Amino acid sequence: MSPRLPYPTIKQGDDGWWHAYVTVGSKPNGRADQRHVRRKTKDATVARVDELLAQRRSGAVTKAGRAPTVQSWMETYLTDVAPRRCNPATLYDYRSKCRNWIYPHLGKTRLDKLKPDQLDAMYLAMERQGKASSHALKVHRIMTRALEVALRRGMVARNVAKLIDAPSGRSPKMAFLTEPEAAKVLVAAAELRNSARWSVALALGLRQGEALGLRWAHVDLGIGHMEIPKQLRRRIYEHGCGGTCDRKRGADCPQRSEGGLQLVDPKGKSERTLPIPAPLVEKLRAHRAAQDAERAAAGEWWVEGDFVFAQNDGRPLDPRQDYQVWRDLLDTAGVKRVRLHDARHTAATLMVAQGVDLHVVKDVLGHTDIRTTQGYAKVVSELTREATDRMGRLLLGGS
Repeated sequence: MSPRLPYPTIKQGDDGWWHAYVTVGSKPNGRADQRHVRRKTKDATVARVDELLAQRRSGAVTKAGRAPTVQSWMETYLTDVAPRRCNPATLYDYRSKCRNWIYPHLGKTRLDKLKPDQLDAMYLAMERQGKASSHALKVHRIMTRALEVALRRGMVARNVAKLIDAPSGRSPKMAFLTEPEAAKVLVAAAELRNSARWSVALALGLRQGEALGLRWAHVDLGIGHMEIPKQLRRRIYEHGCGGTCDRKRGADCPQRSEGGLQLVDPKGKSERTLPIPAPLVEKLRAHRAAQDAERAAAGEWWVEGDFVFAQNDGRPLDPRQDYQVWRDLLDTAGVKRVRLHDARHTAATLMVAQGVDLHVVKDVLGHTDIRTTQGYAKVVSELTREATDRMGRLLLGGS
């Protein structure tokens, strides 16, 4: 055990301030890492000395120098750290939440002075303004990750986001189509161009970006399987001028970042391979023949992108237009309106209801955690209970 160092001397200087020198460890060159503490009062000096000594004992000494503000660090995190883990759409969402919540509430606070109750106050403000608890939970996760990186780099002595209870993040009730409703949708879709797009959605549960980013090079109709190496996402144009162009929208910036529709890595488990049901293989064969005819008709106007689901000139489908087609399709089929992402929930629920093993469903959907897949089993169980209760009331009477 290393010898216990004496408590630093604290004394008032000729300048009227109180001073102390605290040794917190060693520098890379082997010299003592000594911090000069200078405060207006003795009590404030003692408090800072005790804080440095506690950091020395825990082995979590912050770097020398003035710590950045929360806003300054979050900008560094979003620019230099997060892009290695997050796709452009996720980064755009992070920046939006920073601008709307983190910066107004915490931005001017020094990173090493951030307190747990400041986070609680921000989440309470979000609740009072009617934001869903899941929204607050996303903000909390952004802060937790950013502060964890700051902790590892010696910028803070602790991750204060881990010292409070996270917002509950209660998920809204899952929506999906029943089997008869899904069948009605596919009947209505048969009259549409790219009708196989909706067969793929309801049979395999692909995310919208995965379906729109699917290319023929990754579909083997002979063997009957497809690979999901990429997804099509819209990257928002951002300012590349550092905010000096006076344009409100990043898309109008003369030095705007690269944006538009792009192929990016899929969410969750990447590079997964899915079996294609035999009826869907036949639908895709017919779809490919129709697309070949469109290619021949377009001639030199065809833009070769190898997309399975494309516009009539070969360009990829726009996600916003694709969503509108889905809404119109539900109306035509005469079924309730659900989100396009709920087609994925529909596929999962139907698979579980038919007795497909949860681990198989997990692999088909590309979940990273089996607990996510187990949520569908709970839904099916609840539906089964409701159905048996209705039958019991019908046959046996009672309310």
